[in-house]
Amino acid sequence: EELVSQAANLGMTSLALTDHGVMYGAIAFYKACKQRGIKPIIGCEVYFTAGSIRDKGTRQEQPIYHLILLAKNYQGYQNLMKLTSIAHLQGFHYKPRIDLEHLAQYSEGLICLSSCLGSEVSQHLLHNRYDEARQAAERYRDIFGDDFFLEIQDHGMIEQKKVMVSMIELSKETGIPLIATNDVHYVTEPDHVMQDILICIGTGKTVEDTDRLKMGTSQMFLKSEEEMRRLFVHVPEALANTAVVAARCELELTFGKSI
Repeated sequence: EELVSQAANLGMTSLALTDHGVMYGAIAFYKACKQRGIKPIIGCEVYFTAGSIRDKGTRQEQPIYHLILLAKNYQGYQNLMKLTSIAHLQGFHYKPRIDLEHLAQYSEGLICLSSCLGSEVSQHLLHNRYDEARQAAERYRDIFGDDFFLEIQDHGMIEQKKVMVSMIELSKETGIPLIATNDVHYVTEPDHVMQDILICIGTGKTVEDTDRLKMGTSQMFLKSEEEMRRLFVHVPEALANTAVVAARCELELTFGKSI
């Protein structure tokens, strides 16, 4: 409710929920958005392996990447549920994983964004493997066509700035459009302190621990349009594409009847 309320206060017309590997919040989020006149975009930040989910190698042998999937319509919503179910029931190894085979099988009605620093494309770019990044991006485009976008983010992290330069170059070379997004892990900037404490509780550490999981940024809050325009002033088309994606997502759910 607080997230949706803040989005409404900022004059936003749509909002996407992409929890890691799961869709547990989808219906509560959908209803909260509808109450405030905001278009709910249901998605998932899936865990993706470039190999097969039948293989259960180590994280080094078989890295697990992030990938954003958004439901355009009811068919897409059903496919998203199918993929998250397969990920848990068949692909679970460290994380609930999906692979290229299942992604291709259940791609109808879905929009795909390359995702954050943890994505396959971003990781290749971060480690100066440009050719591998291009090949990965083209594999996704082969599946999703015009519904695949290269995602850029800026939470003030040096790694993101490095990846963004290469991502813009990759977009120009391949013709795959850019999209600028912002991770929302808390609603307002001061909330990052509370999130840090929650991470400590979740990982059994204290805030004094130097060797612990830490976000290293206070910028994962719901930013206004003005704040986003300032961050991505050099790539206005990437911001414009957020509206393009939102317009393509027209999911209508009916409640109160048996299916």
